[in-house]
Amino acid sequence: MTPDVKPAKPFRYAIFDLDGVLVDTAEYHYLAWKKIADEIGVPFDRKKNERLRGVPRMRSLEIIVEDLPRPPAHMEELAARKNVRYVEMIQQVQPKDLLPGVERLLKSLKAGGIKMALGSSSKNAMTVLKLLGIDGLLDAVVDGHGFKNAKPAPDVFVNAANLLGGTPAECVVVEDAQAGVDAGKAAGMFVVGVARDEPLQGADLLVATPAGIPLALWGV
Repeated sequence: MTPDVKPAKPFRYAIFDLDGVLVDTAEYHYLAWKKIADEIGVPFDRKKNERLRGVPRMRSLEIIVEDLPRPPAHMEELAARKNVRYVEMIQQVQPKDLLPGVERLLKSLKAGGIKMALGSSSKNAMTVLKLLGIDGLLDAVVDGHGFKNAKPAPDVFVNAANLLGGTPAECVVVEDAQAGVDAGKAAGMFVVGVARDEPLQGADLLVATPAGIPLALWGV
């Protein structure tokens, strides 16, 4: 589907990932993980960091230490320390850090009566939403505390649809990670991929930034 094509029937709900879709806090994640990796003497670069997009904290740490003969005994402590560092850094997030087109998109959907939710693996999602000043625009939030199985399992998006009162077929998911796209498709939803360096396989529509998402998807 191209951005100028209208769906046969407008969708009624929108579910957004956080990092890379509404705001780009990936650099903070990278710097926080880099500090942990350096402390335990594990090679970690931006290429490997790309594998962590949309992945929960403990699974991210498992990927970082995967080449060690055995994982460190204090994995939980390392993950907690990474989070402390990340939370410290994201305090500088401001509304101006919203990605291009996000504010217009959210406000237009809100005005059009479209219910919206966040579907993110981040356990700090509420903090970021409040710093961005958009927490009041969303009708539901499913974060790292709100599901059992992480992306690419569909749990996070299915939970979000349930909270919105909709069915998967009525929902549009906006994602920037392959795991998120796979999760949205597994949930039976229409998926918009915010693609940067390379296309996201399986997405129903690809855009370069949220500004390219057509409001016509929802008939707004």
